[in-house]
Amino acid sequence: MTSPAAPLRHQPQLPILAENLITRVNEAAEHWSRSIRNSVDGVHIGQFRHVDHANASFLQLVLAEHGWPGHRLVGVDGCRAAWRIALHADQFDLQRAAVHLLHRAVAEDDAPAWQEAHLQDRTLIMGAQAQEWGTQYRITPTGVHRCPVREPAELDTRRASVGLPPAATAMAALLDRLAVSRQAVDPTDGIDALLPLAGAA
Repeated sequence: MTSPAAPLRHQPQLPILAENLITRVNEAAEHWSRSIRNSVDGVHIGQFRHVDHANASFLQLVLAEHGWPGHRLVGVDGCRAAWRIALHADQFDLQRAAVHLLHRAVAEDDAPAWQEAHLQDRTLIMGAQAQEWGTQYRITPTGVHRCPVREPAELDTRRASVGLPPAATAMAALLDRLAVSRQAVDPTDGIDALLPLAGAA
């Protein structure tokens, strides 16, 4: 995995596709934020799953036609939007295919390495394996916890190689973002969910 790619300054080759990806993410951002905080009811959960399913289906078509939508094809913002959709899809086959294509884009300096790190970790966790880069967390009745990591003593070295901050710094930023701590989580509320993070870890 190479170092993060520098943003390219030229116009994306497919600006309409870029706009579509960005619009989908902007429309989904509200429910992602609410679901992280667990402040949703059954009706909203059903609506949110429908949105994520529709976005995942759209991304699958994009991947089949174009490969990973990187900086050259859809610009920096479009590439980030595609990555966020992939993270939230939680469809193992789609995420595994997306990681493969994103890895190729990173190697060609067409996407940042930290995006591949997040998506690879998500795929590993979804496959019940230890993550590599420490970007994925669970929220439980006792607070926010990083999902199991391979060789944790080397974690910060691996994170630095792809432009991620130290693990402790990321955890502090995440807790600040979510306004969640051990004391803030009600131990009787039954929360046990994988956080659909995109950028805070």
